[in-house]
Parts: sequence; structure tokens; C-alpha cells
Amino acid sequence: MREILGRRRRLLSRRGGGRPELISAALTIATQWQWPVLPGVPADPQGRSRCTCPDPECTIPGAHPFDPAVLAATTDERMVRWWWTNRPAAPIVLATGGRAPCAVSLPAAAAAHALAALDAQGIRVGPVVATPSRWAILVKPYSLEQLGALLYAQDCVPHSLRFHGDGGYLALPPSETGEGELRWERAPLPGSASPWVPDVEAVVDAVVEALTRTGVSAPEL
Repeated sequence: MREILGRRRRLLSRRGGGRPELISAALTIATQWQWPVLPGVPADPQGRSRCTCPDPECTIPGAHPFDPAVLAATTDERMVRWWWTNRPAAPIVLATGGRAPCAVSLPAAAAAHALAALDAQGIRVGPVVATPSRWAILVKPYSLEQLGALLYAQDCVPHSLRFHGDGGYLALPPSETGEGELRWERAPLPGSASPWVPDVEAVVDAVVEALTRTGVSAPEL
């Protein structure tokens, strides 16, 4: 079993300073949940606001793949174990769409309002990934046409709302990114089955309303 090679593999390899919970979580996500993952680019240990990728202006340090590219994401146990044995500090990056969930992300304060509204309406919510600044609600895979129809029906779609759809990616806990350690705001229920996630239709109205009420409409710099 060989890794898909890239010219800068040595730049991204981290054999020291790893965390054993990362490989355990990566194996659970890939082999039990059957969500394809791949290693992300670690944030710079000298300064987490910087990324170890070649882009000096990277805006998502430690939260994206680089080598291999997102298309290499897999559920194969041997490949996942090989990756995190050689890159024990690498963030866990989920390839969204296809066999895996997609996600809707928004600023943390507005996301808390959205979750409270969904709870009040009796709408079931699945796993939610949290960073200090943004939360991502995992949802079932959706098509661009489906998403476009949902957004077209809204009076206004705030710019701070982001969608991680087919061909996209999302870092998962317990990864360490430029913003700090990721955590589960709503953790997946324990067990071997893939966690349940809602349809995107169930959450779009609530997140748009929450962003409008809290006045969070501009993208962060």
C-alpha cells in the first residue's frame, strides 16, 4: 500500500508530536462510519495562525488537505492507519458529499441561536462541529440544484453562511487547527453505525433566520 505521492510530501510529514486520539478517531470515522477521510495540513507549531502549506496567505490553517488532494479521501483502514502513523499530528479532513455528510457552517454565536430554534421546533439535529469562531451542522448530501432552490426561496442569504457540499471538505474533531482544537458541540451517538444527520431543508431556514436576527451577515476577514 503506497500513499499517493506529491512533490511536497516531506513538507507536510510530522512523525513527532502526534496525538494517539487522532488515529483512533480517523479509524472510527473511516471504518465504522464509512466516511472518507484524508490527512490535513497541520498549522504551524511556531504560530497556529500560520499554515504549513506553501500559501503564505492561507486563511484556514490546519483545516484543509494539500497532499494528497481531497479526491484521495478513503475509508480503507490500511491507508488511514498508514497516513496517521506517518503524520500523527495531521488534522482529520472529511471529504463531504457522496457517501459522507455535507455541512452548513456559520459563526458560533448565530449557530447557537439556530440550534436553540431547531430544538424549540422539535427538529432533530445530528452532529455539530465547533471551532471557537464557527460551528458546522452536518446534513445529508445535497445537490447544487437542491441547494440553489432552497436559497432562492430565502429573502436574503447572509454572506457568512457557508456550505460544504460535494467535492468539499471539513476538518473534524479532535483535530488541531489554526483556531485551536475542534470539538463536538453535538457529539455523534456512540456505536458502530454511521451517525444520523438531517436533511439540509430542515436546517436552512433556522440558520438564515439566526444570522438575520443576530446581524451576522458579512464574511469574516
